[in-house]
Amino acid sequence: MSSAGGELATVAESITKSLAEICDSDHQWECPRRFSAYAKRLDLLLNQFFKSTAAAAGEPSPSARTALRGIAADISKANPALATYRTRSKIFVLINCQTLCDSLLNCSTSIARWLALLHSSLAESDSDSADLRRKMADLSSEMQLAQFKVTENEERVYCTLQKEVLGRHSTKAVQSAIIMDLARALGIESDNHGELARQIDLLKKDMTGSVTPSDRRISVCLGRIFDNWSVLPRTVSKGSDPDFEEDADIPPFRSFICPLTKEVMKEPVVLESSQSYERAAIQYWFDRCVYDGREPTCPVTGQVLKSLKLNPNIGLAGAIDEWINRNIDIQIRSAVQHLSEDPSSTELISNEMKNMHRISEEHPSKLYKVRNAGLIPLIVRLLRDSSSEIVGPETRTRVLMTLLNMSKDEESKHIMIEEGVMRLAIHSLIGNLKEEGQYALKLLLEFSANEHYCTKLAVEKGALLLLSSIAGDTDNPSLANLAEEALKNIEKLEINIQHLAAAGRFQPLLNRLCEGSLDVKLEMAAMVGKMTLANNGKEEIARHGAKVLVKMLSSEEDARLASLQALHNLSSLDDNAVILVDSGVLPLLTSILVSDDLDVKSPASDIKELAAWTLGNLVSKPGHWESPAPGKEGNSVLSEHTVHKLLQLLAHSGPKNQLAFLRILSGIASSPRAEEVVASHIKSGNGVAIIISFLGHSEAEHRLYAFRLANVLSQKVEQALAHELKSANQLAFLKEKLLAEDSSSDERAMAASILANLNLSQDEVKKMLGVSLIGWIVGAIKEQKPSSGKGSFRRSSSLVEGLLGLLVHFSRSSDPEILSGVKENNLMAIFRDALCISSQARAKKLAAQGLQYLSEAVPSWVAAQHTELQPPKGLSFPLIFVCCKEPPLPAACPVHNAGCDEDNTFCLLKGHAVKPLVELLSDESSRVQRTAVEALSTLVSNPHNLKQTVQELDQLGAVQELMSLFTTLRPGTLQEKVIWMVEKILRVESEALAYSTDQGFVKCLVDAFKYGNANTKRLAQDSLTNLKQLSGVAGKNSCQHRGR
Repeated sequence: MSSAGGELATVAESITKSLAEICDSDHQWECPRRFSAYAKRLDLLLNQFFKSTAAAAGEPSPSARTALRGIAADISKANPALATYRTRSKIFVLINCQTLCDSLLNCSTSIARWLALLHSSLAESDSDSADLRRKMADLSSEMQLAQFKVTENEERVYCTLQKEVLGRHSTKAVQSAIIMDLARALGIESDNHGELARQIDLLKKDMTGSVTPSDRRISVCLGRIFDNWSVLPRTVSKGSDPDFEEDADIPPFRSFICPLTKEVMKEPVVLESSQSYERAAIQYWFDRCVYDGREPTCPVTGQVLKSLKLNPNIGLAGAIDEWINRNIDIQIRSAVQHLSEDPSSTELISNEMKNMHRISEEHPSKLYKVRNAGLIPLIVRLLRDSSSEIVGPETRTRVLMTLLNMSKDEESKHIMIEEGVMRLAIHSLIGNLKEEGQYALKLLLEFSANEHYCTKLAVEKGALLLLSSIAGDTDNPSLANLAEEALKNIEKLEINIQHLAAAGRFQPLLNRLCEGSLDVKLEMAAMVGKMTLANNGKEEIARHGAKVLVKMLSSEEDARLASLQALHNLSSLDDNAVILVDSGVLPLLTSILVSDDLDVKSPASDIKELAAWTLGNLVSKPGHWESPAPGKEGNSVLSEHTVHKLLQLLAHSGPKNQLAFLRILSGIASSPRAEEVVASHIKSGNGVAIIISFLGHSEAEHRLYAFRLANVLSQKVEQALAHELKSANQLAFLKEKLLAEDSSSDERAMAASILANLNLSQDEVKKMLGVSLIGWIVGAIKEQKPSSGKGSFRRSSSLVEGLLGLLVHFSRSSDPEILSGVKENNLMAIFRDALCISSQARAKKLAAQGLQYLSEAVPSWVAAQHTELQPPKGLSFPLIFVCCKEPPLPAACPVHNAGCDEDNTFCLLKGHAVKPLVELLSDESSRVQRTAVEALSTLVSNPHNLKQTVQELDQLGAVQELMSLFTTLRPGTLQEKVIWMVEKILRVESEALAYSTDQGFVKCLVDAFKYGNANTKRLAQDSLTNLKQLSGVAGKNSCQHRGR
């Protein structure tokens, strides 16, 4: 056999085998059956061809061989598609039906072309091949025109499943229609759930090993749809006679169930196919069909509908309604029975509430039955008994859900309000149960939509606070949105504005205050004036509404009064002072107070009184108020005219208004930036006497502000105050206030401070204050010391400052009796300890000043002691004889060259006060530094002991600290004080030698000589001279100073 013959035999065998496999298979699908029919005819033709070729003992032409090879290849290509039809699940075939049909169509068309080529290779003259050629031409033509199409139902299922795979959302109705279409395409009854389930299981097996996302999604999607669709409600047949108890629920008849939703129909409609559906479900199915671009069909029958008219199934609807009414009546009777009793079973109560919730959810038209049966109070009672273990969170949530549905009925809503459900719903917001709180909020939102109930909700205790808190909770946006919506409903009513503001929701009030008419603004301002506000509320209103309120001060009298009431309330917060002052309120308040058209005894006195109290609040603390420009009349709060007017009003007003004016004067006089000018204005307005008259007022507050003012005056206009106090015989009164146990701590502190600030003569100190007062003051100061001996004074330092100031009066006296009292009470130790304990600059300054005066009193004390030690004439020998020897004398003090013992109350060195004073040289206050320098200066005032004194100071570190301080100072009083000591120190040769080579120090002396005042220049020149006499100033900086 030739090679060509062998190849032909192989091709023939392949074709025969493939066609036999195709022809022997029994296909239930239309496309493979048609292709199989063509294959059988092809098998017959090719057998005849091979026989005729063999009989002719020849070989086929090249074109014939090519055609046979092509036919063999195409038949092999068709086999996989045919195998899919034969071996895979029906659903898999449906999913791939279009692909399979296209594959068979391509193979058929290709085989037809090969047949045409084979046909042309046969000889036309051969009579035996004429019949073969005719049959071959017919088959080629038919296969060329063959139509391999899926059926309409298969195409519908195919398109639907492909779109479901894309993940679009489908309702239960659409899913039911998909399953029914699928069942028809598979040739299965739609109620044959078992066969459908088997086919889906087969599909899942077919998908095993598939890696394409599309295949996996189809399997999952179909499984989910089938699971949802296969859940069937419990039903009874219409012809059956079930044995139900009289009070038991009757399951729905099968005809009541919509084929799409699997639920009892609420609005049954019938199609031209005589099938009944739920109106909404079938309408949605029609819309989906139109969207998918295919004819709407009846889901159950698959019939293409000519008309989409939905006719109400009145008979069926009536039967369903009758069935619903019967079951609802049974469930209501059961609920009344069990809810009327004390809760005994969680499951029983839960089941009853499930039934009530289902009725309220699914049958809103039947709510009247629940209401008329008296169930609403019983349901509300469950909320009231929420503390019981029987009524758990799930039941409470279902109660709220039921009440929410019932609230759509106005009569039911009224009953709920009467039963206190609003308060119970608010209580449900307190817990941490998100679902319960959500339905409680929805119920309150429903109530807030009604104006009458909305007002009740606004006044319900804690309601607005809780709603505002929830509305601001960003962690629970769904709850926050519900609360915010309820609050917006409440805001719509003018009557609720004040309640909202009281709960911290000020925006409605501010909107009306800033944007409303004048009458509305007046109403809002009056509301702000009367409200009790928290600090954050005062700040928020002031920040957004201050300018409007200030503008209202220029309006009519009613608006001014309302505005002042609001401003007075807001000004009670210290932090609002800046906001209100920036809004321009000070000039207007000042104008009201200084105006002559509003007398404090006039009918409009409330305006002036409110203005006074508001201004008193604003100036109570120093800060922002000192700067604003004057008003239209040119009077600022610090102007002389304003202060004089305030003094006049103070003198001629009633007690209440007097307190307001005292507060204003005390406030403006207490400001460090204004005290000087205010004190001067008070003096020029003859106000000192007016203020002194209030020191003994019967009201404590009046006295307190009067004392504060007198204290400022004692510092700024001391002579005028002293004159008035002496004229009114008030000095003794101040002492009585200081000593009286019933005096307040503030009054005692102010009395002490005033007395301390007055320039009292030695005679006044001795007679008016009295030597005995020293001991009392020392005891009072010791009471203020910390128990541990460390730290600052326990109470306010103002009392200690005043007491120290009084001791300073005694320390500068040269009277022997007073000196004896000073010695007896050891004032040196008191002042020294005050330096170490006090943290206040004024207390340290007074203590240093007291040490200065004590040090200056050393000569007087030494003289007094010397006089006392001189024995009477003629007695020295007997005394010596009696005592046998003279008493030992203390060692001479290197500073005073006298017998200063260790307990000496006048010597700074022996009293161990030098080191505390040296520490003050680095204090932050220049006044404290200056006083410390003045105290230390008393030690070097004696030229005879200068060398010894400087050596002692050097050992205590005073010299180095003074020199370091000098190098940091600019021209001024402190520099002058320090250079005085520097000049004294540089008189000592060893010190001059040590500092003569320090060019930095020398340069500071040169600068002092250039830029200081006359005295400073002289002292600097003397200091430089002392240095030049020893070594000149041209040497190198000395780094070899003695250790200090």
